[in-house]
Amino acid sequence: MAHFEGHFFDPIVFNDSIQEFLALKLRLANYFEDIAKEDIFDYIPPQKTNQIFTPKKLAQEMVDNLEKECPGCFDDPTKTFIDLYMKSGLYITEIVKRLYNSPKIKSLFPDKQARLRHIFEHQVYGLAPTEIIYRIATAYILGFDHTVSITKHNLRQRDVLKSVKQDTLEKDLAELFPEMKSVKQACIVRHD
Repeated sequence: MAHFEGHFFDPIVFNDSIQEFLALKLRLANYFEDIAKEDIFDYIPPQKTNQIFTPKKLAQEMVDNLEKECPGCFDDPTKTFIDLYMKSGLYITEIVKRLYNSPKIKSLFPDKQARLRHIFEHQVYGLAPTEIIYRIATAYILGFDHTVSITKHNLRQRDVLKSVKQDTLEKDLAELFPEMKSVKQACIVRHD
């Protein structure tokens, strides 16, 4: 077997590009800041697969629709939300923001850390179809502040397509998330 030296990339340009991307990712990581009109996914070109990241504006509209369908859902500390097919994690971050900023949830959990722990441990659930998508989504969802450590959450890598085809989704989700009171009562994020 012959050895190929490569030299596809100029190492200095490549390393500088990666460093610039990581700095940009850090600058855009705090999705709680309402002044942010963009996110890191605006800088990732469309892929040649079906793994297309939903634009932030569309994710916000979808969460607005959840609230219209279920008024007051972001004020209820027992309400659960699940995204069955996470890609970027934008839907989940929008849900987390609404829960976190809810006056009712704030009054029940005035300590910011306790509020975030409650949201991630008891209210927000998500599934990513592949390991790489899982890593992208969790890095975004949980990477909003390097001083906050969310160690317990309900984000998992699982492709539920087989469960849907075999009509076992509810049973499979109940096994995966036994602490979720009822999968039927969860607000499911739809990818229309």
